[in-house]
Amino acid sequence: MKKLTVLSIMAASFLLVGCGDSATGAEAKAATEHKTESTMKCGEGKCGNAKKTETTKKCGEGKCGGDKKSAATEAKEAATTAVEKTKEAVAQKASEVKEAATKAVESVKEKASSAVDSAKAAAASAASAATAAVAAATASGPDGKAIFAKCAGCHGADGKTKAMGKAPLLAGQAEADLETKIKAYKAGTRNEHGMGMLMKGQVASLSDADIKAVATYISGLK
Repeated sequence: MKKLTVLSIMAASFLLVGCGDSATGAEAKAATEHKTESTMKCGEGKCGNAKKTETTKKCGEGKCGGDKKSAATEAKEAATTAVEKTKEAVAQKASEVKEAATKAVESVKEKASSAVDSAKAAAASAASAATAAVAAATASGPDGKAIFAKCAGCHGADGKTKAMGKAPLLAGQAEADLETKIKAYKAGTRNEHGMGMLMKGQVASLSDADIKAVATYISGLK
């Protein structure tokens, strides 16, 4: 009886040991298969390294963050270039406007200077002509100054005295008007301020040439 019991125990032990070995073997086999499968997938480009390779490939194709940074830099450089070109254009335009204004001012100055010179030349020419006319009249005819000497007692040596305190000043009157008035006094047809008879006696002996000469002289008094 004791022998049978011992044999039963031993048989049970062998069975247990066998079952344990079987379970351990199965687990080892499963682990081996999983490792093999993982290795195959990595070989086919389906593991972590494959993902890393794919990311690297995308960056090489210009699809990663570095490319965005490059685009921003290019945009900034383009904006800077545009600003510089605008500044250059504005500076160029300002220079052109300044140059045009300077030319316009110079042109106005030249025209004004030319006009002044022309006016001076015209005035000088007129003065010369007047002087020549007076000189010619004095040289070629009666002496108007000498004729006027007998008039100076009433009208003043410079023709700026009012005769009898009534008559207008002779200086500055036009030659033609003076000639007409003197001839009228000589003819007795003029009696301004009641001095017709007095003036007729003063100019009665004057010829037309004398009257013209004295009229020319008086008109030159200023």
